[in-house]
Amino acid sequence: MKEEQKNFILFAAFAALVLLGWPMISHWFFPQQPAAPAKMVDGKLQPVPNSGVDPATNAPKTIRGRDAVLADSPRVQIDTPALKGSINLKGLRIDDLVLRQYDQTVAKNSPPIRLLSPSGAEGAYFAQFGWQGAGAPDGNTVWKADGASLTPGTPVKLTSTNSAGQTFTVELGVDSNYMFTVRQTVANRGGAPVAVTPYTLISRGQRSTDTSQWAAHVGPVAATADGAHYINWKDIESTPQQFASNGGWVGFSDHYWLTAAIPDQRGGVNIQQRGTAAQQYQADVALAQPIAVRPGKEATYTSHFFAGAKEVKLLDAYQKQYNIARFERAIDWGWFEIIERPIFTYLSWLFKLVGNFGVAIILLTITIRGLLFPIAQKQFASMAKMRQVQPKMKAIQERYKDDKARQQQEIMQLYKAEKVNPLAGCAPMLLQIPIMFALYKVLLLTIEMRHQPFVLWIKDLSAPDPATILNLFGYLHFTLPSFLAIGVVPVLLGVSMFFQMRMNPAPMDEMQKQMFAIMPWMLMFLMAPFAVGLQLYWITSNVLTVLQQQWLYARHPEMKVPVAKPSAAKAK
Repeated sequence: MKEEQKNFILFAAFAALVLLGWPMISHWFFPQQPAAPAKMVDGKLQPVPNSGVDPATNAPKTIRGRDAVLADSPRVQIDTPALKGSINLKGLRIDDLVLRQYDQTVAKNSPPIRLLSPSGAEGAYFAQFGWQGAGAPDGNTVWKADGASLTPGTPVKLTSTNSAGQTFTVELGVDSNYMFTVRQTVANRGGAPVAVTPYTLISRGQRSTDTSQWAAHVGPVAATADGAHYINWKDIESTPQQFASNGGWVGFSDHYWLTAAIPDQRGGVNIQQRGTAAQQYQADVALAQPIAVRPGKEATYTSHFFAGAKEVKLLDAYQKQYNIARFERAIDWGWFEIIERPIFTYLSWLFKLVGNFGVAIILLTITIRGLLFPIAQKQFASMAKMRQVQPKMKAIQERYKDDKARQQQEIMQLYKAEKVNPLAGCAPMLLQIPIMFALYKVLLLTIEMRHQPFVLWIKDLSAPDPATILNLFGYLHFTLPSFLAIGVVPVLLGVSMFFQMRMNPAPMDEMQKQMFAIMPWMLMFLMAPFAVGLQLYWITSNVLTVLQQQWLYARHPEMKVPVAKPSAAKAK
């Protein structure tokens, strides 16, 4: 009994450690509140060693209101079903862009997501297109436009002519979603050949306000034919990350949003991610070799620029349409993509069928439990056999308690004689782990689940339950520590787990009884920071398990019979 008390004390200490240390651990696993955005300060990015591009992205000394900055330069409006904003004709920058179809919060009249902002405003973030070479336009060049608005049906042609007779033209097109087409042409009307290198850069004046997590990358991204490279902000502040590739892309990934400079996929390019300690970052891509344009000739280079939401099907379609290397890796699926993709596809189909993602998750759970039901039957049969041999196993443990090697040998012989597999009961649990993690990542990563309501107060299945109990569902205006921010849904999860465990026969070992008694309430705390959609999956799974256990108990009545401890005489 003293040994059992010692074990229980150790278990309680471990449980307390988990609960108290969970806020630090959950920082890497679960969505957190956004960090305060950093201010831009003076600083200059170094030239790109490989491409020779000089982005000239000095930060201004003062930060002004966005409207005032936008009014400083001539602009061409961007107007599509998905995007609204403008192109800065000074420097040829797309630096003003909002996503029409996505709001910042679930609140009514919430403003749309702003993705890009001009240099000099808070959160400067823009794309710039140009050439590196003698006589090429730079960041101070004011381009002439042949139209006042860029729409899916009306591209805009921008031109600039230098004193040597070269005319630089950029024709910008956009589709009805988030992809810009950039056709850069150099016409040489001078008397000597010129060599120019087309480039695209994406400048970002601060880190993302989204928090990078262990399961979802936020920050710089570069993709080549060899794979996707998820880069930490700090890494490029000290050392630029450079890649030579045929095709690929480079940009910045937020939790749900992406900007990507996409060169022609048929030629060699130099890709780079770099930054400064002042938290100014730049992604750029340029041709590996300059284009030589002889007198009287012209050359055209076509690339693309993506700025929008990381919608799964749209990324896949763009990858196929433009043959973009690894474009689907803009979403950090990770190792379990082989499970996550089918879950996402099936969940999306169910959503289209029923029109509610919460109901779709319930139907997904029923499907998974149905597929695992034959395995669960075998598990229950194995548990029944294990229960039958428990008295004999306990007797062996008592008889050879001072000889562990002999004890294990006798137990293995008992398993063989009784045809019992002690690991068979673990199979459904082991199968559930990757499924649970895959669903967690689907809810975490895919924007399709963002701001999707279920019922009543649950307005966003991809976020934790907002109806926290200890501050009276928000009526008391104070912020709870994350491990105490327990909502109604996590409590329902704990209750469902409690009833599920009550259906199991009570173990003989007192330590196991104590562990099983506390486990539902530990899981309630541990699961509280998860998305409500994942909690809904687990609650539904627990309810189905209870129903399944009732049916299986009817087939295996021996499982309900309490197992008596072997007497001292029998043990001897």
